[in-house]
Amino acid sequence: MHLSRDIVLLITHSGDFFTIDRVSAALSKKGVKPIRLDTDKFPQQVQLVAHFNESRSYHTIEYDNYSISTKQVEAVWMRRIWEPELSAEIAPKFREACVRESKATLDGFWDSLKEARWVDDLERINYTNNKLRQLRIASEIGFVIPRTIVTNKAESAREFFHQVKGKMVSKLLTPISRSMESNSSFFLYTSTVKEEDLQDAESLRYCPMVFQEQIPKQQELRVVYVNGSVFVGALNADVYAAAKVDWRQPGVDIGAWQHHELPDEVVRRLKAFMGRFGLLFGALDFILTPSGEYVFLEINPVGEWGMLEKDLDLPIASAIANALICEKAG
Repeated sequence: MHLSRDIVLLITHSGDFFTIDRVSAALSKKGVKPIRLDTDKFPQQVQLVAHFNESRSYHTIEYDNYSISTKQVEAVWMRRIWEPELSAEIAPKFREACVRESKATLDGFWDSLKEARWVDDLERINYTNNKLRQLRIASEIGFVIPRTIVTNKAESAREFFHQVKGKMVSKLLTPISRSMESNSSFFLYTSTVKEEDLQDAESLRYCPMVFQEQIPKQQELRVVYVNGSVFVGALNADVYAAAKVDWRQPGVDIGAWQHHELPDEVVRRLKAFMGRFGLLFGALDFILTPSGEYVFLEINPVGEWGMLEKDLDLPIASAIANALICEKAG
């Protein structure tokens, strides 16, 4: 099927559901044609051709009974980029090359969409993913942040442990890989550090880690920012804090999400923070302490929000749809 009208391309993977469906439905209601591209299906089920000559360049792509040119794409929602699913018939010695070439080809496809409106641009997403940069900018715009060190030096980790009076957590700077998600590991999620854990801290010389002061929690907040609009879900920390530090771990009973309204000053700083990164979307984590202080933890520029729309009926999908098409209106 050839599509002649302007479209919005939704970049995701074949296992994605709910959020992708909600945004697709919201776009359709606004009279826009959403097209889903499952990146894990390239190259085996998605066909792509890049065209170049002296006067122009463009890409065409065929997948799921449609054929489009990049010239038809009005906007792009960068939801997820996934590893390609390759046939077991491919010899192991060729798999790495197939994956590498597939990723490079898709990178060229994203570049061919540079004239489209992105939520959000990949360069901005990659820039934002640096958690040390996040903390620096959060501090510069006035957010309260936890005391933090990043080190591969065992002595420094032990010193910091005593500086924060034994109230310390560890985390990684980069997202865990899909292959690691099924493993049970001290290093995968934000974890409480005990003094005995630091007996093996010499292993830091192989892999630096982030250590932070453990902040007392009244509530944990997932704050979703979409082009100036702010949506907040809150969890009562006492429901799970006795056993877990990170509510995102599988199997944690987090209780019910609740509505929450941020103070005007926090919203003002949030907008300034997002402006520094040039993002239209972001999912941010905060702690509300028992004394009423809002403490910034991190931002995920492609973070999850489906649970807030599902449980709290927050119109996040509609806001994303508006962000994707508003350039035409404004």
